[in-house]
Amino acid sequence: MKYGCIGKKLGHSFSREIHAALGNDDYILREVAPEALDAFLTERDFCAINVTIPYKEAVLPHLSEIDEGARRIGAVNTIVNRGGTLFGYNTDFYGMRALLSHAKIAVGGKKVVILGTGGTSKTAYAVAESLGAKEILRVGRSGRENSLTYEELYEGHTDADILINTTPVGMYPNLSGMPVDLAKFQRLSGVIDAVYNPLCTSLILAAGARGIPAEGGLFMLVAQGVRASEIFFDTHYPEGTTEKIFADMRRKKENIVLVGMPTSGKSTVGKLLAERLSRPFIDIDERIEARGTKISEIFAAGGEPAFRKTEAEVIEDEVASLTGTVIATGGGSVLSDENVKNLLHNGRIYFLNRSLSLLIPTDDRPLAKDKEAIEKRYRERLPRYLAVADAVIPADGTPEEVADLISEDFIAT
Repeated sequence: MKYGCIGKKLGHSFSREIHAALGNDDYILREVAPEALDAFLTERDFCAINVTIPYKEAVLPHLSEIDEGARRIGAVNTIVNRGGTLFGYNTDFYGMRALLSHAKIAVGGKKVVILGTGGTSKTAYAVAESLGAKEILRVGRSGRENSLTYEELYEGHTDADILINTTPVGMYPNLSGMPVDLAKFQRLSGVIDAVYNPLCTSLILAAGARGIPAEGGLFMLVAQGVRASEIFFDTHYPEGTTEKIFADMRRKKENIVLVGMPTSGKSTVGKLLAERLSRPFIDIDERIEARGTKISEIFAAGGEPAFRKTEAEVIEDEVASLTGTVIATGGGSVLSDENVKNLLHNGRIYFLNRSLSLLIPTDDRPLAKDKEAIEKRYRERLPRYLAVADAVIPADGTPEEVADLISEDFIAT
């Protein structure tokens, strides 16, 4: 191993792709069990590495030299082997500060609550302190290490201005997790989540739904990765490198989610987009039937409630955690708030707005079997489609024309 990232579980990590974008094709991910960490660091069989959960503090005794900033924080996420001597740095500080700036969340003079007590929480504390926060509190389940318990948080500190999550709650593969109940906080002016997979955690989506400025951890990951690579190779990258890699990475990971009425062209357009953009394509209705029962049979046996239940299960279990995919939804998929949330974890939603006069009845869809049924559904659903969509795409043209409009928007976003 020459370069890479070590951690206990790395199936969610994007770090290899970030370093590859910087030209380091030798960078790999290596999962290290807790009982093997000491031996790995004693062997020192690497040039330089990043360190992630849960080892940012555990590596400290193995380092001969620790950068002053990392020493002050008490956590290291970057180690360089210089002739057998291990030097430790904390580029998470740089990344967290860059993330707050990117999200346009001001910390100066504010009351900041940091969820978690691990290495990243210590970094967040140091960043908030450096930016002039008025008051900084850390919260942990046990209340150890000068932290509050969550009960104490709710009892006396729901007047927080800024919330920073450094726990793994809500991280892939457990996307539904929420570290706190945002409804209890009435003064929040910003929410940051260090989790970057999914792109939008449940916490970030909940903040957005309340109109609170919020951003997940991908920009932090990229910014700290760029800084780590500079330390690895004793170099400096041009201004704008972080922003470019972030934009490319987000676009690469984000799903294109197509919503709209039956026969609005979601599947046809979706397949065209997938081919053009070299992405996988899935049709949620096809995924439902792949479980062994046709949609018409599900309706016949249990009516619409049975179908919606199966649809929700497929979206949560098979779709929500996907990245870089084109997804065609069923006509009523977005009627459920939970479905919308699951689609938004990693997706940008496009409403294919095809004129009612061009929608065609179809025998295999019980809720769109004739013109009357289609018109009823259209009137009911149009406000919902408009409300959940990130972009509305006129869909009266050819599939190629509609695909062009979506491609142009997606690439420009």
